[in-house]
Amino acid sequence: MTNRSGILFAAVGATVAGLVTAAPSPASADSDAQRVAPLKWTACSTRSSPTLQCATVRSPLDHDDPSGRQVTLALTRVPHTAKTFQGPLLVNPGGPGGSGLSMAGFVADSLPKAVAAQYDVIGFDPRGVGRSRPALDCVPKYFDPVRPDPVPHSLRDEQVNRDRARGFAAACGEKYPGLLPYMDTVSAAEDLDVIRRATGSRQLNYLGYSYGTYLGAVYAKLFPDRVRRLVLDSNVDPDGVWYDDNISQDYAFDTRHKAFAAWVAKYDATYGLGSDPAKVEAAWYRMREAVRKHPAGKKVGAGELDDTFLPGGYYNGYWPALAGAFAAYVNDKDDKALVKAYERFGAVDAEGDNGYSVYSAVQCRDARWPADWNVWRNDSRRVHAKAPFMTWGNTWYNAPCADWPVEPLNPVRVSNHRLPPVLLFQATDDAATPYEGGVTLHRKLKGSSLVVEEGGANHGVTLSGNDCLDRYLTDYLAKGTVPRGKGGDVDAVCAKTPDPKPPTAKLARPASRTDANDRGSTLHGLLGFRG
Repeated sequence: MTNRSGILFAAVGATVAGLVTAAPSPASADSDAQRVAPLKWTACSTRSSPTLQCATVRSPLDHDDPSGRQVTLALTRVPHTAKTFQGPLLVNPGGPGGSGLSMAGFVADSLPKAVAAQYDVIGFDPRGVGRSRPALDCVPKYFDPVRPDPVPHSLRDEQVNRDRARGFAAACGEKYPGLLPYMDTVSAAEDLDVIRRATGSRQLNYLGYSYGTYLGAVYAKLFPDRVRRLVLDSNVDPDGVWYDDNISQDYAFDTRHKAFAAWVAKYDATYGLGSDPAKVEAAWYRMREAVRKHPAGKKVGAGELDDTFLPGGYYNGYWPALAGAFAAYVNDKDDKALVKAYERFGAVDAEGDNGYSVYSAVQCRDARWPADWNVWRNDSRRVHAKAPFMTWGNTWYNAPCADWPVEPLNPVRVSNHRLPPVLLFQATDDAATPYEGGVTLHRKLKGSSLVVEEGGANHGVTLSGNDCLDRYLTDYLAKGTVPRGKGGDVDAVCAKTPDPKPPTAKLARPASRTDANDRGSTLHGLLGFRG
């Protein structure tokens, strides 16, 4: 991934766009056939979200057959309390396959109270996910340890993983033959419009992270007149859906793994793994080889180790915990520390099984993947030679798409000139959705504004402790204002959130709810680790 540090940014100015503070009009433009029964909200409060409400809405499995089979979508809401009502704000954590029910409470709690009070903040489980019904789980416990090493050491090793991925695809087809043809981003975007209609609002507001940016862009392409405000954070490259985007991730995550090694080397006094980043990285790969031969605690093999350290590429707030486990294993032969880290960061539960099933179903259906396995093999070997950290693991994660039992669709061309101003956020060194994708989407959405976290590398950057970024988000949601640069691709720049430091007695104190580190950890726990 290209290092964007030091690139020349344009001057920034703010303009008011799409300022509407009156209550949005009812969905009067919807035809009788399009109308949906109003939502029936019931209290489902939690300790952190005392005003949280829950509801469900029915949506056509096949939107071309609205009177046919239905799916049920689960929703949560923190209702508005201010006199000024700006309508529903739908929030999505990404995936595909991520549950959004907890996002409503998090977003409402993280925004300034005066702004959050003007919206009905609505979280939702997309079709197939979580509490929505039916929910997918193609192969329960598919990721249980100890799995075969993702990196093949022979053609036989490769065939073992190939058969495993092919078996997953076959199981999905056998279990959900009537559902898989309708597990795709276009269908999920049309579900968003069902939710909008059920709220009674003529337009919706939307905040999406990661894959949620692609979902939002597709919705905007299908229903441009229904978009009021659109915030897209950590943007999927719409030109790479999905095979090329995954190859871009391979390089970017390897860069982040090297950044982790450099951070560990910087704090050699704490971790005792050496002050040379290259030697720290080499020590990590020696650890990987050791657990490949003898899994730590009979639970953490090479694949499980990869899964444990992958979240550090999404969010550097996990680095201190990961470095501690790394050091404990290397310096003290402590298997328990590595197992504990795996259970925290890498282990997949039933929710994860569901998420992976939906991820596969949507990505394999959305776009065409190479039909010739030799393409996968040759690309993986080529990329692995330069970026070994996650290339083969990512290959096998997506390999069911090589044998998916449903024919793929053509990706949506998201270029759009019919929208009100859209606000995009992107970190320059984001690994899951590399920087170039944010620029591409910005160019495709005419009139959009791009706010960049210069030197930032986390995936999901707003409401994560960076006050500069959050001011742009708040101004947009409150008043519709967006920054405008004087030419170029970037409209505003924020300094990156500082890297973490190793724990000390002072740093290890319990974080308050307003602590930036606490907000970042909470957000990234909701976003998950696969986009």
